This record gives sequence, C-alpha cells and structure tokens, in this order.
Amino acid sequence: MVEVPVAAEEMHQPAKLPSAGVASVTSPVTSVEDIREMAAKLCRDYLHGAWRRIQPHHMYHNHISNKVGVEKYNHSIDNGLYSPFSGGLSNLLYYCALPPDVETIKNEPSRVLLRVYGQVNGERALETLITESVIFTLLSESQKGPRLFGVFPGGRLEEYIPARPLKTRELADPNLSRLIAEKMVHIHQMDVPINKQPRWFWDTVERWLSTIEENLSNDHEQLYGAIKDKLKRLRLREELAWLRELLLSVESPVVFCHNDLQEGNILVREEVETFQETHMTDIPPSQAAPTPSPHDDVISDDVEKRDDEKATLPVFNTSSLSGESIVIIDFEYCAYNYRGFEFANHFNEWIYDYSNEQPPYFYHLPESDHATQQQKEHMIRCYLDELQSLANYKPRSRDTVEHILEETEAFILASHFFWGLWSVVNSISMEIEFDYWGYGESRFEAYFNHKQKLLHSKEEINETNPPSTATSSGQDC
Repeated sequence: MVEVPVAAEEMHQPAKLPSAGVASVTSPVTSVEDIREMAAKLCRDYLHGAWRRIQPHHMYHNHISNKVGVEKYNHSIDNGLYSPFSGGLSNLLYYCALPPDVETIKNEPSRVLLRVYGQVNGERALETLITESVIFTLLSESQKGPRLFGVFPGGRLEEYIPARPLKTRELADPNLSRLIAEKMVHIHQMDVPINKQPRWFWDTVERWLSTIEENLSNDHEQLYGAIKDKLKRLRLREELAWLRELLLSVESPVVFCHNDLQEGNILVREEVETFQETHMTDIPPSQAAPTPSPHDDVISDDVEKRDDEKATLPVFNTSSLSGESIVIIDFEYCAYNYRGFEFANHFNEWIYDYSNEQPPYFYHLPESDHATQQQKEHMIRCYLDELQSLANYKPRSRDTVEHILEETEAFILASHFFWGLWSVVNSISMEIEFDYWGYGESRFEAYFNHKQKLLHSKEEINETNPPSTATSSGQDC
C-alpha cells in the first residue's frame, strides 16, 4: 500500500489516530509509522476485499513537503508517487493504493483518498464540517462528485479521481466555460437540508468585520501594525451598509451555491485530457504580466518568470470534453446565497493567479485578462440553456442574460469585499506562506475601482437611457 500526505494544513492542530478496535481518530499522529498504521486500519475496516491482506510494513511512504493554503497543486501518479493538488484549510489528505502485485477481489477500489480533519474547534468550524460532509454525501449519492467509501469520527475515505485543477488562464476557454456553467446549474438545483435563507454571506462578512473592528480598537491596534491606518481609511462599516442596499436592490435569486468556483476547485480528469504543446504566439504580451499594484516592488522580479511559463504552458484540447470530464470539489464555503455572487466570484477569479511561488504568492492579472462582456454573456447563455432544459424548470422573469449580467456586476463588489475581509482576518491568524494583506489590499482596490465604474455607468444611463443590447437567449454553446 502506498500512502503519501497531500496537504498538511493548520499543522498546529494535529491529525489523529484510530484507537484500538475502533475506526476513528482519537490520538495525535507522531510518526510516519503512525500514519501507516492509521491508513492501513481504516482501509482494512472500510474497504475490505484485498485491503484486508495489506499490512502496515508493506506500505511505501513518501512525504512531499509543500506550501499550503491558497495555492493549488497539480497531481499525478507515477510509480506510487503522488504530488499535492489542493486541500482545505484544516485537512490532512493522503493517497492510499494497493501494491501493484495485489489484485482486487470484488468491487473494492484499488486506490482511495484518506481525508483527516484538522482544526474542528474554531468558530463555526464544526458547523462548516457538518455542512461540507452532508454536501459531499449528497454529491456522492447523486454521482455528481467523488464516491464516498467510508465515514469515521475525524475523517472519511473518498474516491481518488485522476485529475488536475484548471489553470487560471484556462477559465476563459469557451468550452470549459460552458461546462462550468452547466455544473453550476446542477449545484444551484440541489435541495440541501440546511438553512435556505441567504444568511451565510451577511453573517460571515459581519463576523469578519466585527473581528477587524475589535482588533483595531485601542487595545489591539498593534495586531495590524502599519496597515491599521489604511484599514481605518477604508471605512468598511459604512461601505458594508452601502453595499447591502445595492445588493438587495438587484433582487438576485437565492440558490444553493458553491461560493468558491475558482480554478483550483475545478478538476479536469486526466484520462480525457489531450495535451498540445504551444508557444502561445496568439496571446498579446500584455496578457503575460501582472498588472501594477501596491505590492509591485515585491512581485516585479517574477514578471519575466511568469511570462516564460505562460509562453510554454501546455494547452489541452477542450472541444471533446463533456460534463463528466470536469469535477467540482471543495465545498468548504457552500451555502444558500445569491446567484449573482456565484457568477461574480467566478469571473473575479479570472484575474487572480495563485501559481506565484515567490512573495506575495499570487499575481493580479491585467485588465486584458478580465472577462469581457461577450465572455460573460456566453457563460450566462450556457447556464440558461442548461437551466431551461431541465424537466422541472419553471420560467422566471429574472432568468435572462440581462438580469444575470446586472446581478453579476453588482456582486463583483460583494466578492471583492468578502475576500478582502477574509484576507485581513487571516493576515494575523494563519501560519501559511501567503501575503494575506497584499491580497486583501488588491481585493479592496479592485472593489473601489469597480464601484466607481458602476456609479459612472449609472450616471451615463440616467443621462442617455440607451436600450439594452444583451439578448436573453442564444444557442452559442
């Protein structure tokens, strides 16, 4: 058996070991042998078949050190070696496989992922864990996600899917955009046994903002150091009140949302991927470099490196991909939320590339990489085509390209505001190699830039009141 840790995040919260006679997680992991023993027992108890023949000393173990957190990783299998691809902010993930000379007996899997929950004692951590587990089970039962092979106190055994996450620049591919839109429809149609009011967004931003305000008080200002004055100038409490009024006026439908459809959470199955090497001669040079930002002095040395990487990045043929070709993962932030947030957040992720291995560990891409009006309309039409094809679909006046575009433009602000607060809160609490404040500053800057754009557009509309050119249907998918 081969088992290799994929991501070990929040290492201050140790993983656990199964206690004697019980497939659960109850005591700290202290060594490689402990990990082997844990994995072997869980696989034997839950998978049966050939797994019952495996002994811990038969296992091959290889630890791959990695930077964890926001950055996502590719993964592949090669003679039992496994590279990390992604992880939640509080999980340990292991790849487990039968040795090559051991055949399966019945229908047990030959390889699985073992997920061990880490931090479950933080604020709302248990609620998040329960919700995510329910969602994973529902997706497994409906065959919309990885299969669930076992649940035990402290973790679970999941289907291993040979796949890799998308690259940031691949989000703009029209075929992938169509497939993502179709997946989005089926996520939004899920009936999940959790609170169906759009409380998640408002409760979360209120909680994060209250934390920031408390830390900015006279007794805790030192927590934010030099950035405290910048935070005060943002007047976040007043901004939230203005944003709430705007978002509620849009009347975006409330649906079950993933809330984090970025490239690292969208996998493409390796068996359907056909790679084509290209030098990307059709991409303008302006698309190969990050946009200027307040932290340019930190990332300027990496611009040329990213340019070189982008020039030789493999591009796979997406024309033959189907809905089965991609898999949506990591429902850590899932909740009932406004539809506009899902679209806006996805389009915002087109301009943030987390592949930078040097500080600040992300690239803020230039204007040329932003989703265009045409690209947004394409994805929205694909979404509506899939939605309206469902047997139980009931027409709604808000299911038009025009209305979803309006929702998206407003909720672009919500997405930037949300992740900006997330960054500030995590800047003092996370022990992960990532420039949280630099990222948060970038998101708030994008927020205010887009706000000015919206206000300017509203003024122009009020002055000229031109007719809309967007159509509410189309078969360009």
